[in-house]
Amino acid sequence: MVSRVLIVEDELHLAEALAHNLKFEGYETTVVGEGEAALERFAAEDFDLVVLDVMLPGISGFEVCERLREAGNRVPVLFLTARNTDADRIAGLRHGGDDYMTKPFLLEELVLRIHGILRRQEWYQTPVADRGIFHFGDNEVNFRTFKARGPRGEVELTEKECMLMKLLVERQGQVISRELILERVWGYKYGSSSRTIDNFIVRLRRYFEPDARRPKYIHSVRGVGYRFTPEAESHA
Repeated sequence: MVSRVLIVEDELHLAEALAHNLKFEGYETTVVGEGEAALERFAAEDFDLVVLDVMLPGISGFEVCERLREAGNRVPVLFLTARNTDADRIAGLRHGGDDYMTKPFLLEELVLRIHGILRRQEWYQTPVADRGIFHFGDNEVNFRTFKARGPRGEVELTEKECMLMKLLVERQGQVISRELILERVWGYKYGSSSRTIDNFIVRLRRYFEPDARRPKYIHSVRGVGYRFTPEAESHA
């Protein structure tokens, strides 16, 4: 099946060049130049990925992404923008983006990023448990609805939290390297990627461990990565 990409870009020449090159790579493309127009498209059609500028007429790309997530739309979002500070990149990810590239950019890298995002999306959609629901201890994770239940009640997981949890579940009992986590969940290395993984592990422990400081399920393996044991294991 051909993947459908929505390009939201107010620079017409750039948008048309992107559309042309992505069609050459085998994608079906649609171009709009405003954030509101993008939301209207999403209300009427399904897309597999959106390439989204941040600085748009009317509402910003950040707001477009935020509204999509609030509406329950989890289409992958790749921000493509001239805003190039670390704060901008972090803001894009916090608003629900999956990746962030700055202008000027290499077309080959953009295509590789798109391939990577869609490949990770396909991996995530492969079943990991019956009806997409996994139980361990008194915990439950629903990989379809992104909802979970732990010692402190119900929580709605982010997409990256769910992807990391899925990788842990798939390789339960094995030591998972940081490199594999970065490749499978994030797709490429951010400058602060190691700290990013640590922060996500801390959040998962808060959700699922009776005592996050003495984990029974999600264990650190010093200098390597992490190991998940669904049958509670005492902290060493």
